[in-house]
Amino acid sequence: MYTRILVAVDGSHTSRRAFAAALDLARSMGAQLQPFYVVENTPVYFEAPGYDPSILRNSLLAQGKELAAQFGQNMREQGVEGALATGEASSLEDVATVILHAAAQFGADLLVLGTHGRRGVQRLILGSVAERCVRQATLPVLLIPAAAAASEEETSDKPAVA
Repeated sequence: MYTRILVAVDGSHTSRRAFAAALDLARSMGAQLQPFYVVENTPVYFEAPGYDPSILRNSLLAQGKELAAQFGQNMREQGVEGALATGEASSLEDVATVILHAAAQFGADLLVLGTHGRRGVQRLILGSVAERCVRQATLPVLLIPAAAAASEEETSDKPAVA
């Protein structure tokens, strides 16, 4: 059903779960997988006196390279084709816009995202990349909730019933 899957990753536990779900789906469908990592250049940080924005950017780029190595190895082990790509958000293009453009350029027919489960005021202040992607997407979007990890851990901690 799906032949080209893009999964947004940022190194968080939730995005790693989204990658795992996308990898399983790609393997089972014989699809190509592209993990996509966004370097976010937040202008607010650039205004601080004495702040060198290249330090944060270089750190984020290094994290992206580490993720590329990890995810690339996982993909090779599972026999899934693809490679991690990176993009850069700015004041002109937010993270959601960069992800959606990458999905279009890749020709993705499915976008996979992890959700961080923010609610109320925190969501209003911080916004939600996943929510913005869902609202603006022209392709199917699979959301992997952060809360699913807690329920999986609870069930794995319980002894098996004979």
